[in-house]
Amino acid sequence: MPISAYQKISGSTLTKIISRSPTLDTVIMVERTIEKYSGEFTIRELWQKLPKKVMWGTYRTIINYLESINKIGITKKGIVVYIWNPELARRYIKKIGLKYEKR
Repeated sequence: MPISAYQKISGSTLTKIISRSPTLDTVIMVERTIEKYSGEFTIRELWQKLPKKVMWGTYRTIINYLESINKIGITKKGIVVYIWNPELARRYIKKIGLKYEKR
């Protein structure tokens, strides 16, 4: 949802909805922090461990994104675990005959 989006609340009253759109650098920073501390901290504790300050809304957007693409998992206790396995992905790609370019 873009930052300039509005939502109709009641009658003709409009309220601005603020959506956080993180930069790629911020997403990578959060992902690397999660990978480093995998299985050790809750979502909030990891937020406090980030090397640079990130707004909570932006951070939650990144967490939701990483969870939706199966790079992280969150336990019932709220502990964040990095579950992405690039080696397994490479083997799977080779198995089904897809082209994979190493970067």
